Amino acid sequence: MERNKNSLRIVTITLFLLIFCSNHAFCFDLDTTVDDEIRKNYNSSKLINDTNTVDFDTLPDLPSNLQNEGASVNNGSNNKVQSKQNIQQYTPPIKNINIGNVKMKKGTSFNVVNIGKISDWQRKGTKVKFKTTSLINKTGYTLPAGTVFTGEVIESHQPQVSCNGGLVVIRVRNVVYKGQTIPINAYVTRANDKMIFLNNIKGERTYLKTLWRKGNWGRSLFKRMLTLTVNLGSEGSTILLSPFPILYGSLCLGTNTLISPVTAFFQKGKHVSINSGSQFRIKLLDDAYIE
Repeated sequence: MERNKNSLRIVTITLFLLIFCSNHAFCFDLDTTVDDEIRKNYNSSKLINDTNTVDFDTLPDLPSNLQNEGASVNNGSNNKVQSKQNIQQYTPPIKNINIGNVKMKKGTSFNVVNIGKISDWQRKGTKVKFKTTSLINKTGYTLPAGTVFTGEVIESHQPQVSCNGGLVVIRVRNVVYKGQTIPINAYVTRANDKMIFLNNIKGERTYLKTLWRKGNWGRSLFKRMLTLTVNLGSEGSTILLSPFPILYGSLCLGTNTLISPVTAFFQKGKHVSINSGSQFRIKLLDDAYIE
């Protein structure tokens, strides 16, 4: 009995599977009606063979509002590109400087006087003026009295420790000749009737003077002690005390002599101070052309 039930169960399952497979076999039939409609309505001759190129003639026209926006964008981009090109192509105007054919030779010197006081209090960039006091005749040109040379302070400092004096360095930039400003390059070789080396107008270095001044105390004390020793030795009652003053004076003199170089090192030199109307001499570093 149990065996018949199993056989019946197997037959039932088998019939169910056959019915199910037969119903779904029709699902694999393709519906080609859609493809037929596409073939009828689509023109395959307009296909673009090269996928990397675009035929803009076959594209549909844009609506009018989009065309206007596109035109405005193009105009804006063109204006920007044009403005950038204009900026790149712009060159600043060249200033015309009237320079003649008469050459002021390199190394030529001029005797002048300063207009205004010159000192180491003047900062870098301060304008300094000079003028000629008499007619200067050179080969090919003549500078009348009162010709103005203009320069500037390119470096300066006040007195420093180690008894170093102040410093002023002047570079002459131009000269006014017949109403024209002629650029030149000149430096100072003589200031206040003193020779100037390397264009450096320096204040007096006072180390040796300060060193001698710092030793005055020891020397004067030694002299007093020496006089006292002589006076004590001349009297019989004080002859035994006579060595002590000279020993004390010698000790103070030696100590002062050793200390004075150190103390003098921390002192400052003198300022640069040149009054107006002092004698200067300037010398051309490069050739200059006038007339």
